[in-house]
Amino acid sequence: MGRPGALNRLRDAVAGFAETSLPHEQSWCVALSGGPDSLALTAAAATVRPTTALIVDHGLQAGSAAVAAAARAAALELGCIDARVLPVRVGSAGGPEAAARTARYAALASARDGAPVLLGHTLDDQAETVLLGLGRGSGSRSVAGMRVCDPPWFRPLLAVRRSVTVAACAELGLTPWDDPHNSDPRYTRVRLRREVLPLLEEVLGGGVAEALARTAVALREDTDLLDGIAADHLAGALGEDGMRVEAVRQLPVALRRRVLRGWLIDGGATGLTDTQIRAVDTLVTGWRGQGGVAVGCPVPRTRMFAERHGDVLRLRAEPV
Repeated sequence: MGRPGALNRLRDAVAGFAETSLPHEQSWCVALSGGPDSLALTAAAATVRPTTALIVDHGLQAGSAAVAAAARAAALELGCIDARVLPVRVGSAGGPEAAARTARYAALASARDGAPVLLGHTLDDQAETVLLGLGRGSGSRSVAGMRVCDPPWFRPLLAVRRSVTVAACAELGLTPWDDPHNSDPRYTRVRLRREVLPLLEEVLGGGVAEALARTAVALREDTDLLDGIAADHLAGALGEDGMRVEAVRQLPVALRRRVLRGWLIDGGATGLTDTQIRAVDTLVTGWRGQGGVAVGCPVPRTRMFAERHGDVLRLRAEPV
C-alpha cells in the first residue's frame, strides 16, 4: 500500500489550484497517459470538478492501443464523465521526442473543446527541465522551467513530488503503465532522472529537486516581468516598414534582446537560439553594412532572414 494520505494531498493540491487559478471553470480535461503522474492527477481532478480524460495513442509501440484502452477504462472507474482515446500520427521533425510532443499537444488542443487541460508534470519534472535548460546554456528563460498556468495548459502538481503520485496510485490499488521510454538511457531526461539527480542529491546533501524548482519559480517571475516591459518597448518601436533601430538601440542589453526576440517571434521566426538573437542584436549595435541573419522558418522549403535597411530592421522570407 502507498503512504497514507497521498491521495488526499493530491486532492488538496488540485482543489487549491482550482480555486486560485481556474475559479470560473465548471469542468476540465486531463491529459492521461496511464503513467502514475497523470493517473493520480485524474483520480484527484475527478473528485474536484467534472473531468474528461484525453488519452493520446502515439502508435509508436506495440500494444499502444491496449494501453490507451486500459487508461480509458481506469479514467471512467475513477469518476471521469468522459474518456476519449486520440490516435495520432507522429512525424519526424525535431527528433522522436519533439515529434511525439508536437503530435500530442496538437491532438489535445483539438479535443479539449475550449476547456482547460490539466497536465501531470510534477516537481521532479520541473527539476529535470531546469537541468536540461542549464545544459543548453540558452539563458534564464530556459532555466525558468515550466509554467503552472500556460493556457490552455495547466500543471496543478508542479509543487508535488513524483513519489506522492506513485503512492496515491498504490492507495487506489491502481497499476500504472510503465512507459519503456522512461527507462531508456538513450534519452537525456532519463539519465538526468536516474543518474544525475540522485548523484546531486548525494553530493549536496538532499533537497536538490526542491531547490531547482524554487530557482525556476524565481527566474520565471523575473523573466515574466522583463518580457512584459520588453513587449511595451516593442510596441513603441514598430513602424509601418519594420522596427526602428533608434527606438531600441539605447535599451539595456538584456531588455533590448528580449525586444528583438519578441519581434522575431511575432514575425514568424521559430527555434530561435541565443546565437541568433545576439547576431540580430549586432545589426542594431554594430552594423557596418553586413548582411542579414538567418533564423528558423516554419514554412517548408523557405528561409527567413532578419536584415537591416538603413535605420529599420525587417524580416524577409524567400523560397529555398
